[in-house]
Amino acid sequence: MTTDFQPAWWLRNPHLQTLWGSLCRAAPKLERQRERLWLEDGDFLDLDWHGPHEAAAPLVLLLHGLTGSSSSHYILGLQQRLAAQGWASVALNWRGCSGEPNLLPRGYHSGVSEDVLHAVRHLQAKRPLAPLYAVGYSLGGNVLLKYLGEHGEQSGLQGAVAVSVPFRLDHCAERIDRGFSKVYQAHFMRALVAYVRDKQRSFAHHGHTDRLAVLEQLGSLDGMRTFWDFDGRFTAPLHGYSDADDYYRRASSRYYLGEIRTPTLIIQSSDDPFVFPHSVPERGELSASTELELHARGGHVGFIGGALRQPEYYLESRIPAWLASKRV
Repeated sequence: MTTDFQPAWWLRNPHLQTLWGSLCRAAPKLERQRERLWLEDGDFLDLDWHGPHEAAAPLVLLLHGLTGSSSSHYILGLQQRLAAQGWASVALNWRGCSGEPNLLPRGYHSGVSEDVLHAVRHLQAKRPLAPLYAVGYSLGGNVLLKYLGEHGEQSGLQGAVAVSVPFRLDHCAERIDRGFSKVYQAHFMRALVAYVRDKQRSFAHHGHTDRLAVLEQLGSLDGMRTFWDFDGRFTAPLHGYSDADDYYRRASSRYYLGEIRTPTLIIQSSDDPFVFPHSVPERGELSASTELELHARGGHVGFIGGALRQPEYYLESRIPAWLASKRV
């Protein structure tokens, strides 16, 4: 347990910590350059670059959470702070999250570590002199930890940070279906259904009847209430899993933690309204290269301190400082 972070007195409730950034914070305005990364399967990922262009400047890959994008407040805030430190960053938009539907029936999910591999290889080739790091939030943190465990010493990263991780996806699906957290669940369901509907409209507009048929064969989008509903009907069959249970088991990062060899920091809160306390791994499950920073308060991707008129975003000071400490 660490006490370096002190939540703002006016945001001691976990839901206030969770909601403040997206509802009340003015998003930093950054000049960014967009790059489209084409994938071997014919789909694409959009990358948003910010910071110095020097070939050897440290480079950080940022991975957003479920229904977020490279424009999520926590992504923009970290890109701004990294640039102030003299570091470059590139924010990845998961498939279909950049404002334009992706080209295939498949999309993104909590275990899509192959797309992280594509991005890492691309960045290594584009800036071979740059030390490469990665930061993932929520879903992005889960994908990042899974990737690190799968690739061990061959991750291509000098350091990584994962924030507010849903280590056990089955637990997360249960936790978010309780109490006030059902409000978040309803928001996610609306966004996920809209994500699929947008793709259906795009396929119909462009005459991709075969791709449209793949989605329609999965059943109706009506009545989607829980993660179990959506993941069982859409996520699992679209991405090669037999059902929601199979997806949750194979995509949950908790099962990959022991194989991580990259220096890694996990920042977590015990009052996260998406994650049960018992979902957080025990120390013995972590590899020697992994640090777990567990706070009593902070909500989900919150960790806001300071005064009402001058909030302090702990993650945006802690993460750049920790990454800098790992630079060789």
